[in-house]
Amino acid sequence: MSIEFLKQLIAQYGYLALFIGTFLEGETILLLAGFAAQSPEFNLDLRLVILVAFAGSLAGDQTAFFIGRHYGRRLVARSEKWRNRAEKVHAMLRKYHEVLILSFRFFYGLRNLTPFVLGTADITVLKFFILNTIGAGIWAVSFALIGYAFGSLMESVLTRVIDNVHHAELAILGLAVLVALGFWLRKVLRQRRNPEA
Repeated sequence: MSIEFLKQLIAQYGYLALFIGTFLEGETILLLAGFAAQSPEFNLDLRLVILVAFAGSLAGDQTAFFIGRHYGRRLVARSEKWRNRAEKVHAMLRKYHEVLILSFRFFYGLRNLTPFVLGTADITVLKFFILNTIGAGIWAVSFALIGYAFGSLMESVLTRVIDNVHHAELAILGLAVLVALGFWLRKVLRQRRNPEA
């Protein structure tokens, strides 16, 4: 999808386009919406951009998780390619549990597949929802603010930023890792205080 097309969608449909875009994929349309929020021609409020992007991302990933929970194992079993991808996600999940759930949306190519595959894993719905909510919040705020900050620069610079969005994703991933580390430290401290629990 071209940047010009996405800009037209934002200009014509505003928050609805942003919600659908973040429900399906996300970062490019969110960066553009953040960019548009500082421009009087688009009439978008940055706070609403963040809220809509958060809601779209959360809803999309929760939907994928529930599809994976109910149909994932059967669908994965039908395709060797899907089995291989699912095995990779499950291996990452065993190693990096909370970190993976918090950060998958920051990895290009993992955003759509991972919540579906996580639905096939042994994760409680509540745990996925809580970590997914935190991850969606960090993601929506970060990318909307990045787009807004670049709003005063020339459009060609924004185009280059969008083309190289994975650099921004890595910086934001660091933040997600710190949050996950906090959860892990809290868990370790609780276990030390109460070893029988």
